[in-house]
Amino acid sequence: MDTTFTPEERVFRDEVRTWIKRYWTEELANRIADKSTFKEAQTELQKLLNDQGWMAPGWPEEYGGTGWSVTRRYIYNTEMARAGVLGPADPMVFGVSMVGPVIYTYGNEEQKKRFLPKILTSDEWWCQGYSEPGSGSDLASLKTKAELEGDHYVVNGAKIWTTYAHYADWIFCLVRTDSSGRKQEGISFLLIDMKTPGIKVNPIIGIDGRHTLNETEFNNVRVPKENLIGEQDKGWTYAKSLLTHERLYVANVSQSKRSLAELKKLAEREWAGGQPLAADPYFQQRISDIEIDLMALEFTELRVLSAAAAGKEPGAESSVLKLRGSEIAKALQDIKMDVAGYYAGIDDADNNANHSFANKTRIDFMYGRASSVYGGTNEIQKNIIAKAVLGF
Repeated sequence: MDTTFTPEERVFRDEVRTWIKRYWTEELANRIADKSTFKEAQTELQKLLNDQGWMAPGWPEEYGGTGWSVTRRYIYNTEMARAGVLGPADPMVFGVSMVGPVIYTYGNEEQKKRFLPKILTSDEWWCQGYSEPGSGSDLASLKTKAELEGDHYVVNGAKIWTTYAHYADWIFCLVRTDSSGRKQEGISFLLIDMKTPGIKVNPIIGIDGRHTLNETEFNNVRVPKENLIGEQDKGWTYAKSLLTHERLYVANVSQSKRSLAELKKLAEREWAGGQPLAADPYFQQRISDIEIDLMALEFTELRVLSAAAAGKEPGAESSVLKLRGSEIAKALQDIKMDVAGYYAGIDDADNNANHSFANKTRIDFMYGRASSVYGGTNEIQKNIIAKAVLGF
């Protein structure tokens, strides 16, 4: 495995850093953080990326992507995450990283022409319809039905944890089209216009107080059959492909490194026992443990990316990235809560530095509890590793 960058790759890294310095302004970041201006500002960011030709780093050039090597994608993702431009909950994930690759890999030419350009220009936002009430990580047990009637599928059921469904123009859904065989069979992949009559979006306010999640109901929703991706009853194959590639970049190493650097600065400012918290031996030990784990995770990620660059399809190794990445992120959030101390109990949006940090820390901690659940629970990842890697 070669983990060093070539001179050309270092030039590219500097190009990304220059772009960030020019366009990722504090004003834009604040508007994205404000729910009243979120979609407008996020779309502005995405259009800036598209103007640069960077909206879809992983897409082939023929569909409007960059055609970058895996290494360049790694550099891009690392620099963007380090600066706080991109994160795991970005709305562009659903269009660019999830449904887009499914469409250009398994969709027909008409579907590619219809949907891919508008994903790139951010004229259409997407959300994901996988999990259901009572059927989370066990996707194969889904019950939302789609029955073919003439030229339309009639969809009935519900999806849950549909992130940003209240902003989305389209949703990509796994639906049950046949119940006669194994539960992994008889599943189809449908693209559904969110403006279709019969769709109802019910807000779910998280423990962090934010509205990012929803339950989406389908009541006799008529979907043109031309919105079926690939073959009917073969959607499980497309879903697995999507999830494997989703987990390839779900370790969030760069976000954790950024969080760790922030934590160290805060520990220099906070005092305990007559000295900066950063000088406390127990605190130093906790930080060192996380740094070691994070370094090991980064090299594991690089090994997987190096194999992908050589043409190897990511498999169960991506589950390792997801598992350890979420565990490290939660460990960092735990320490941040300790640093925030009693300030973490203050819901205050004033300019007090302690309050501002603690308020954000509490919100991130609460939302972060879900990192071991979304993208497939950690328990499921352990089962995949046990079966596919260890042979149990």
